[in-house]
Amino acid sequence: MKRAAPLFLAATAAGALVGLTLPVHAAADGAAVYGRCAACHTKTGAGVPGVFPPLGEDFRVMAASDAGRRYLALVVTRGISGPIKVGGKPYAGVMPAQATLDDASVAAVLNHVGTEIAKTGPAFKPFAEAEVAALRAGGARLSAQDVGKLHASAGGQ
Repeated sequence: MKRAAPLFLAATAAGALVGLTLPVHAAADGAAVYGRCAACHTKTGAGVPGVFPPLGEDFRVMAASDAGRRYLALVVTRGISGPIKVGGKPYAGVMPAQATLDDASVAAVLNHVGTEIAKTGPAFKPFAEAEVAALRAGGARLSAQDVGKLHASAGGQ
């Protein structure tokens, strides 16, 4: 029998923390993993103005470059803190690291966003588990603030 894997600390727009649980076998299901993202970015990826950015064209633009792909993987694995601009609008929310997600789950959720949430912008190239593993390892010393500083140079708009 497979145990449930806890999914920790999805911050809501009101600032409360929500503990979510998904079955272990669903861990690599991007749509299921996205459930923890939807607490802030919403089910449609529209985000919350000024706090949690939308996951649309900005995501696709970033996923089209090496620096952007690194940034996106690190946002999930290391978290992000500090002001960023998306679509020319400022956002000042904090996203905790989703460190409990394995590399396959990170790839799956990024691929879900790139195909089901972010539907405009450049063509989307799926993330591979091995790519996420390498990006995670390369950014292991970065803080959430460091990741935030990568936003503009990674193609953030």
